[in-house]
Amino acid sequence: MHARARSQDVVEAARALTRYPAAIKEELRKPRSMSNDSQASSVSDEKQRKSSSASSASTAPFLELDPTSGKQVLRPKSWQSSTATLVAISEAASKAEKALPPPAVEFSKLHEVAFVINVCMAQFLSLAALAQSVAPLLIIGESFNVTNPGQLSWYTAAFSLTVGTFIMPAGRLGDMYGHKKLFLIGWAWFAAWSLITGFSYASGSMMFTVARAFQGIGPSLLVPNAMVLVGSTFPMGMKRNIVFSCFGAAGPTGFVVGAVFSSLLAQLASDSRSSPLDPSSQPPTFDFLGCVTGVSGLVLVNFAWNQAPIVGWSTPYVYALLVVGVLSFIAFIYVQLRVARFPLIPLRGLHKEAGFALACIAAGWGSHGIWIYYLFLFLERARGYTPLAACAQTSTVAVTGLIAALSTGLLLKKMRVAYVMFLAMLAFLIGTLLGATAPVVQTYWLQIFFSVLVMPVGMNLSFPAGTILLSNALPREHQGVAASLVSTMVNYSISIGLGVAGTIERQITQNGAGYVQGYRSVWYFGAGLDGLGLAISAYFVWKSRTKA
Repeated sequence: MHARARSQDVVEAARALTRYPAAIKEELRKPRSMSNDSQASSVSDEKQRKSSSASSASTAPFLELDPTSGKQVLRPKSWQSSTATLVAISEAASKAEKALPPPAVEFSKLHEVAFVINVCMAQFLSLAALAQSVAPLLIIGESFNVTNPGQLSWYTAAFSLTVGTFIMPAGRLGDMYGHKKLFLIGWAWFAAWSLITGFSYASGSMMFTVARAFQGIGPSLLVPNAMVLVGSTFPMGMKRNIVFSCFGAAGPTGFVVGAVFSSLLAQLASDSRSSPLDPSSQPPTFDFLGCVTGVSGLVLVNFAWNQAPIVGWSTPYVYALLVVGVLSFIAFIYVQLRVARFPLIPLRGLHKEAGFALACIAAGWGSHGIWIYYLFLFLERARGYTPLAACAQTSTVAVTGLIAALSTGLLLKKMRVAYVMFLAMLAFLIGTLLGATAPVVQTYWLQIFFSVLVMPVGMNLSFPAGTILLSNALPREHQGVAASLVSTMVNYSISIGLGVAGTIERQITQNGAGYVQGYRSVWYFGAGLDGLGLAISAYFVWKSRTKA
């Protein structure tokens, strides 16, 4: 029995060394404290070794029961393993297993493909739903007898507002109650409010805007929890980076598909109307105070910026709400740093690299929202194309976006994330400037074509790079927060960017300039955001080179 138990110890130690070789070596280097029994055993072993060293019989082989055959076999002296060594390896394996993330879930190939498709559909349908009120915007406005640009922008801004606002609480709730559970709830919510939004046309423009806002809560539950499911299923490495890249590529593809089908259905409906037909010892708690202050700040600031183009900044409640929103933001930061034990955003644990990535994403995606929104208005209103024809002219984003997203994993393997972000900001800047300087009378194959070709590079380099960076930078218990931060920054910057752009357009057109000049002005504002992101990324490129 003793021989069997010891042989089993050897097998278990060998398995541990195979599973966690690097971590066990690190643990074995550390000084180990022994109990009294272990110390007594150690002293006894030392005495035995001294006495046996004097005897020549110590080098003789010995008989031991083989647990496999059940027979006595002759073993060499080197076969004997120290009990203390086996105990050390066992303890090191236990510590390594606690310190390292859990092993990847074993999937069959079919199950793995189905899982990746499922999580990518969250990003795909999120951007498809965003596009539903971008491409056919003028037809939607005509159906509600709305022509005010400020009111029209709310159809898109309301959706982006709730997506960006509720992503932070959704990620934290996923950390607490299970990301799979929140993922399933997100699908149910998204389906229900998409159906309600479809029938809300009968109740007027206000109901449609409200329904779009509630529809956006669905993607806010889906996207961060889908990203955490990817991070917890696949270990760090090339496969995980490729899945994150596919997740990013689903965005522009979904936008194109959503724009095409919404335009097709809107045009058919329009034609029919015109014809006869930490893992802690204490369970984590939800940060309600942080949620209230953070969500209030996001909603109030966003509402003020998007409402100002409609009623003007001279209206008292607009700047009053803006001030209250800014104060709520300040209170939110204080709560996260000083009050909350389990904050929504672990601001104290964020590295400079994470802040740099979020700042670049905010600048780049804010300009992207302006670029895509006013590009459709430019093509449809200035150049006279139908929504479906405008979708055809922007369809190349799906191809270039897919190529850029899939190449991100390879780029991140060969260069630092600062360089990838610099390339993304440069692509955003070039694409926006090409659109801003495009003449009304010009062939599509010149500036607009190349603008549409370049912009997805910025989208699909920045999103996976930021996601991978934050996912690797934060501990496992904050993976929901990591996913939430990137998606919050993307969607909220789109929404707030449209609000600022609407204010600029209103001021330009009120001073007597035409609507085309208003479009160009907001595009130049977007280019300014890209320039800011480019400067930030260039600074961190310089910092990374000096560290190297």
